[in-house]
Amino acid sequence: MTTLAGKKEPMYDQITPLTPSSASAPPEPAAPLPVYEPAPVFASSTPATTGQRRAVGPGFVLSAVLASALLASGGTYLAINAAGEKAPASTPAPVGNVASTGSAATGNGSVVDIVKAVSPAVVTIVSDGITSTDPQTGQTQQGTATGSGVIFDANGLILTNHHVVAGDPSKITVNLKDGRSLDATVYGIDTLTDLAIVKVQATGLPTAPIGDSSTIQVGQQAIAIGSPLGEFTDSVTSGIISALGRSIPVDTGEVLTNLIQTDTAINPGNSGGPLFDPSGKVIGINTAGATGSQGIGFAIPIDIARPLLAQASAGQPLARPYLGIRFETIDPALQTANSLPVANGAWIPTTGDASGGQVIVPDGPAAQGGLQAGDIITAVNGTTLDATHPLDMVTSQLARGASVKLDVLRGGQTVQLTVILGTRPTSA
Repeated sequence: MTTLAGKKEPMYDQITPLTPSSASAPPEPAAPLPVYEPAPVFASSTPATTGQRRAVGPGFVLSAVLASALLASGGTYLAINAAGEKAPASTPAPVGNVASTGSAATGNGSVVDIVKAVSPAVVTIVSDGITSTDPQTGQTQQGTATGSGVIFDANGLILTNHHVVAGDPSKITVNLKDGRSLDATVYGIDTLTDLAIVKVQATGLPTAPIGDSSTIQVGQQAIAIGSPLGEFTDSVTSGIISALGRSIPVDTGEVLTNLIQTDTAINPGNSGGPLFDPSGKVIGINTAGATGSQGIGFAIPIDIARPLLAQASAGQPLARPYLGIRFETIDPALQTANSLPVANGAWIPTTGDASGGQVIVPDGPAAQGGLQAGDIITAVNGTTLDATHPLDMVTSQLARGASVKLDVLRGGQTVQLTVILGTRPTSA
């Protein structure tokens, strides 16, 4: 697991799109990078269809639309050219009637049974007129991004990735499996993770059952449904859960944490689509994949999204609780490097990050509750913090304004503090 000094309660903004690659000879290969380091971006003056993506892993060369399949990226498929024209979005062919509700397969059903039960609730999301700026050239372009999503509320609410609908799209269209195309709006953006909820004006839509990601185990079956490359709608891939609690830096420089790792194929266009367990319940939202490798994909656990689903279904704005600290999740490497007395917990560093950010927000909830730099939070409301129960995941399930009891290791002694959670600001 990669650990970055001065980690704050994570927030993920829109991803940085790649510029078109050269239509002639590809660039010289980049020097090998450590796994999960952000890959380099290759610019070109020649317009070409390209792929927007979340990238982790060694360097890559993007040469054409179908070449995106070789990148093993879970990012959004993006069609852009230098003239600002967009490639035509694919439209799924009609395939039957929409079910009134979704249902999980009974027990551990076959993949065929699961797909029949839940695939009507998986949609393709097309974002037209998104604006992207190349970080190297500063050139701003417009284009069309295509990703996936899953209906969780029959009244038109759909869960997807933030980066699928980022870039201020002029129009968002949701394509259902039955061939209907519905205009959509962004209901809300998560301030903690790469999640968003979009809404269509429809009722009686099929829904996918929501599972419990806290019960999944390494080695169990995982099934992904989505629209890889923005072309192959309703594609099904299957694999296993490879690991839990992963942290990876992506090409924005941000860090995605608490991820499910799977060898289920996750390609560009799968972003925002569901990852199912063997009973056909949603256990994650596919969001990223490793370049230069095979069988390494990542999904956001559905438990992190669960509070947002409840808020949206109740007609409430999306909001997260907030402590107001920068912290690092303790693992063996961090413990050794900083001579920490415990192997698990959330450590508040004694100094700010490289940008000069403070480890405890002045007058924030943590400061008002008495937390100090150097403290190690070991439990929240009696839940012990560890690799599978990190601080940000545990607090994400709590309500804003809730009073929480923290077990804190300070100077070799355990003290208990009470903190009133605030509301996470969009700029945190």
